[in-house]
Amino acid sequence: MAVIQKKTFLFLRFKQWALLLAFAIISHFTSAQAIDDTSHPGVFAEKHRAIDTSAKLVTPKSNRVFTVSAAHIGFWTGTFISLNKTWYSQYPRSSFHFFNDNDEWEQMDKLGHMWTAYNLGAVSAASWRWAGLSERKSVLLGGISAIAYQSIIEIQDGFSAEWGFSWGDMTANALGAAAFAAQQLHWKEQRIQLKLSYWGFQYAPELISRRNDLFGTSLPERMLKDYNSQTYWFSANIHSFFPQSKWPAWLNLSVGYGADGMLGGTQNTWTDKQGIFHDRRDIPRMRRFFIAPDIDLTKIKTKSKILRTVFSAVNVLKFPAPALEVNGQGKWVFHALYY
Repeated sequence: MAVIQKKTFLFLRFKQWALLLAFAIISHFTSAQAIDDTSHPGVFAEKHRAIDTSAKLVTPKSNRVFTVSAAHIGFWTGTFISLNKTWYSQYPRSSFHFFNDNDEWEQMDKLGHMWTAYNLGAVSAASWRWAGLSERKSVLLGGISAIAYQSIIEIQDGFSAEWGFSWGDMTANALGAAAFAAQQLHWKEQRIQLKLSYWGFQYAPELISRRNDLFGTSLPERMLKDYNSQTYWFSANIHSFFPQSKWPAWLNLSVGYGADGMLGGTQNTWTDKQGIFHDRRDIPRMRRFFIAPDIDLTKIKTKSKILRTVFSAVNVLKFPAPALEVNGQGKWVFHALYY
């Protein structure tokens, strides 16, 4: 794949994540405003307090419902047009077909789909809550919106001769949205959060060009695409499960998964732009599992709306902390600080 095409794709990934972050910040502000307007906590209410949606009548505000609906439609439409013109138009079209990529990248890409859908569902639900919908309707619409947004990419993949519709990706999208919705509907809070961390993988000098071709040349590009440097975490708030305990409300316990040594989707062989074949199967592709403490920034008490907004936005990332690792070879490693 040409470098310019790779950069185009990475730019679109960066744009998508930037929009997600912006949407999260806006949604937190609007959710906070909803609390002021209705005295009824929303999805991102401080400390994720349990709520009783039957206790008060929540009246949808037609102007806000229209604004949120228009924002969602614009978000989806803009993504579809942008992807179609700047990415998919470069490749031949085909009849709709499927593609099985479940064995690629040690499933790191699937966790990326889960993480994205989980957070899209959360910020979408917060915006519907701000519009005055009930907690239940907001959560359901948030989950559906997340899956619908991710489906735009999969459907376009299905009509591209280069790729295909991936049931594995769609399953990961659904699991991510469901992870948010199920917790919010059952517990009225997110007791187990999906988070991401990045720690740059150390490539040998002779592999830098391969890294750049696959994952980009800049740090922002590699943070979004370099699966060798990413770790995905399931961060559990222990105090939420045991509210009578003395466990600090802000201290989470997290389990993480990462993988490295990957220089291709399924194996470490490739042909470069000069037609030279490279075989680096001597580099092991390694799965890594972690357990580490984490901080739930939304549990930190503050009267500052700005700080609450920053904490909510940054909370999609795992907090740096000591970690215990066991890898695919059964070797245990302690990290004094891991991110």
